Amino acid sequence: MRAGITRAHRARSAVVAVAAAVLALLAGGCAMLTPPQPGTQRAAVLQQWGAPTGRYALPDGGERLEYASGPWGRTTWMVDIGRDGRVRGAHQALGEAQFADLAARVAGMTPQQVLFELGRPAQVRAVGWQGGELWSWRYPTNDCLWFQVGFDRERHATSAGYGIDWSCDPPNDRQ
Repeated sequence: MRAGITRAHRARSAVVAVAAAVLALLAGGCAMLTPPQPGTQRAAVLQQWGAPTGRYALPDGGERLEYASGPWGRTTWMVDIGRDGRVRGAHQALGEAQFADLAARVAGMTPQQVLFELGRPAQVRAVGWQGGELWSWRYPTNDCLWFQVGFDRERHATSAGYGIDWSCDPPNDRQ
């Protein structure tokens, strides 16, 4: 029986190692994109980066393009385009400085306002019997954490902070 557990554990470890290598290669390809420089034409951004994962109106009539790296990704680039169709700036939206700024003013924000700041979350899940949702973003960190924003049943943000990303934990083979 012990040999069977060891064999199964080795097989699972090999599959996890191969999957991690494939994901690293894929993530490495995404990480090679450099943010567009101010003055770059919108069409050039779309040609280099492809279709954005989100689009948001800027207060002055411009547009913010969101480039999220997906539910397992840890980056979301926001590219601000002016009314003249040129890049005004680009920034990585998922970072501790951005989270601290957002957490200080998150109370009462709408989902659209949070999306404008951070882009689409990696996970959205319902919260308990009171209703509401918990949105979670992975971000560049060496810890198994994600940033989370809670919404009440009326879809107003109530809190923001860090939570444990349980998917980082290895499987527990002890029984």
